[in-house]
Amino acid sequence: MTAKEWWIYQGPGTIQQRHMRLAEQRPPWRDFTGVQDPEYTPPGADGSAWRETHRRGTGYVPDMAEKDAVNTALYLRRPLLVTGKPGLGKSTLAYSIATDLELGPVLHWPITSRTALRDGLYQYDAIGRLHDANLRNLQQAPTTSLDPSIAPYLRLGPLGTALLAQDRPRVLLVDEIDKSDIDLPGDLLTVFEEGAFEIPELVRVAAQQPEVRIGTQDDPQARVRVERGWVQCRSFPIVVLTSNGERDFPPPFLRRCIRLHMEPPGKEKLTQIVRQRLGLDCTSDERYRELLEAFIHRRMDGDLATDQLLNAVQLRLKGAWVDPNERTQFLETVLHRLSGPSSV
Repeated sequence: MTAKEWWIYQGPGTIQQRHMRLAEQRPPWRDFTGVQDPEYTPPGADGSAWRETHRRGTGYVPDMAEKDAVNTALYLRRPLLVTGKPGLGKSTLAYSIATDLELGPVLHWPITSRTALRDGLYQYDAIGRLHDANLRNLQQAPTTSLDPSIAPYLRLGPLGTALLAQDRPRVLLVDEIDKSDIDLPGDLLTVFEEGAFEIPELVRVAAQQPEVRIGTQDDPQARVRVERGWVQCRSFPIVVLTSNGERDFPPPFLRRCIRLHMEPPGKEKLTQIVRQRLGLDCTSDERYRELLEAFIHRRMDGDLATDQLLNAVQLRLKGAWVDPNERTQFLETVLHRLSGPSSV
């Protein structure tokens, strides 16, 4: 597949050239003015978080539609809403973007029905602060105790960390947003439009403490400067929102997203995935070609996840389940359908 000239993700040129294109292709209405903290350095390529991002992202095989959608979101500085059935690699796409553009570890925000906007922006340990204050009062006279800074009890969440002012954007994965409370997509609109948010606990003490340093999602000890309780991005983060289609989203939210619907991969793409992940051409060996055909056949009657095929091939590579008499049991065990009938 030939890379298109305008692509940044999976595009032509060196990583420096693609970073330059990413910085230059910024719509004037998506220009943000955050000031970078020179003392804060985001995680580099020498930590376990980056190694995990690289491991997950390296083997991903995007098709043309996925590359077009990702690059459209990059150019317009808009969130990418990825829909499709479970097991298609929606989440892995975020790791592929971070790996391909060398943008550091993915910031992961898993969504549940109880998730609120503040959970993604920051966490405030009010109980811990109260407990510490009580201990201090027991250890010294109340008239001489001073109220300590609130900063040690605050930590930016994955969305808040992604919105820190930096020259290069971070990749934020908002996983399974369709499981959220009905209000969360609407609550995200202002943050996505402004690229900024305030921390009320810091705004209230801004007169006494106009500048504080708080922890980040990457590392609670990596203190970053926050002035007057306001966080403003410089480069809008690359936001990937995934949805299994369990609910609809309001039109104002959809209007601000670039949409990508993933279909189950066909035979050619499955072959590429196995080759990329396991270094194996499953069309050149009957043992693995048969597994590929069985996977496609069984998927016609019920959903299967791509990693189930990888699991089956991996087992065969290691000499497991090679007895022809165990074929049915093997398929039921490893390629069990996620929906539909369970029979072979």
